[in-house]
Amino acid sequence: MATRLPDSPKVGMVSLGCPKNLVDSERILTKLRSEGYRMSADYAGADVVLVNTCGFLDSAKEESLEAIGEAIAENGRVIVTGCMGKEAEAIRTRFPQVLAITGAHEYEQVVEAVHEAAPPIPSPFVDLVPEAGLKLTPRHYSYLKISEGCNHRCSFCIIPSLRGDLVSRRPDAILREAEKLVAAGTRELLVISQDTSAYGIDIRREPRMWKGREVVPHMTDLARELGQLGAWVRLHYVYPYPHVDQVIPLMAEGLILPYLDIPFQHAAPNVLKRMKRPANEAKVLERLKAWRAIAPDIAIRSTFVVGFPGETDADFEYLLDWLDEAQLDRVGAFRFEPVEGAAANDLDGAVPEAVKEERYARIMERTAAISAAKLQAKVGREIDVILDAVDDEGGATGRSMADAPEIDGEVFLRDVIGRELGDIIRVRVEDADEHDLYGAPVG
Repeated sequence: MATRLPDSPKVGMVSLGCPKNLVDSERILTKLRSEGYRMSADYAGADVVLVNTCGFLDSAKEESLEAIGEAIAENGRVIVTGCMGKEAEAIRTRFPQVLAITGAHEYEQVVEAVHEAAPPIPSPFVDLVPEAGLKLTPRHYSYLKISEGCNHRCSFCIIPSLRGDLVSRRPDAILREAEKLVAAGTRELLVISQDTSAYGIDIRREPRMWKGREVVPHMTDLARELGQLGAWVRLHYVYPYPHVDQVIPLMAEGLILPYLDIPFQHAAPNVLKRMKRPANEAKVLERLKAWRAIAPDIAIRSTFVVGFPGETDADFEYLLDWLDEAQLDRVGAFRFEPVEGAAANDLDGAVPEAVKEERYARIMERTAAISAAKLQAKVGREIDVILDAVDDEGGATGRSMADAPEIDGEVFLRDVIGRELGDIIRVRVEDADEHDLYGAPVG
């Protein structure tokens, strides 16, 4: 008689917030799956539900609390982790029935809490996790976290208090993970951290051996090595330190994508000073020109905060003028929102909500016009596109080298036959709007 294996416990996961949180969720699920746990796609089928929270903004905290409440209402057995874990008392006050609360990237504590809530059932017959781990993103792209924490003390941010100071991963460990991901089907590696440019400054004297050679823990060296794995490599959260200039030639050589995600936040010196960020906007404009001279197709994306305390009409006009000159490819904007524990809350010069809304609308209108012009200039060109969706009618959606998933634009395609997700195809651009491109495969 065949042996009937006992059913292993099922775990549900709600993952909120940024890609760094998503990576944390993947690591937690990978560990649990390796111990025999099954994954549940809904509340009803889960023995316990994990809610990985975001605590950066008050609105994000409220979303996290709503997710916790929904999980409790639908399932009842809930473990909370992530950035809001720092506010365990507030969570327990609202939801005393929560089983356990842990902080950001506290993987072992989360797993221990799951063990207690739904003990694993040991079995030598249970399939273990695939070598590349479990993923919450499509198979063809993966987030690659290279460090935790941040050494900056920006007045509007509480990330250091949530995740601590910079702690870089060993370069050989990162490259080993990246190699496994590529072997498992990843076609695009999205490098993330709180401050990618600062990678390795805490372990700079500790080069590691990789493929018979030493690799220094430095952004440029790591990018060069990643670029040899055969996948697109996209750099996120890059502060414009001087050594960023060194990665631009790697883009020109085709080793990494000509794309930089740089969190400028503002341009007016007065606002940057109050934000406690470097006020070198003029030098940045010069460097943008130099970068484009080396890698003409480089795409620069950034985010900006409007309505920061003390931001005057003149400061905002300065920002708009700076954007006109910078000609950034992709721009996101946020209205300033006080975050509990942030130093900016104590600053004078609060900007009225109506003014924030007016400035937000103006910056989005201005940057949309810039984007439309830059995309229109691509009409008639041939570009490479990675496919994110393919239907049975020949339609497909993908992204160019200038587009990160979920935050940038898309390329809408026709006449795509015999292609699969993750394929990188040559496309002729036929049309464009403010954010997206339209085209068809070449040949």
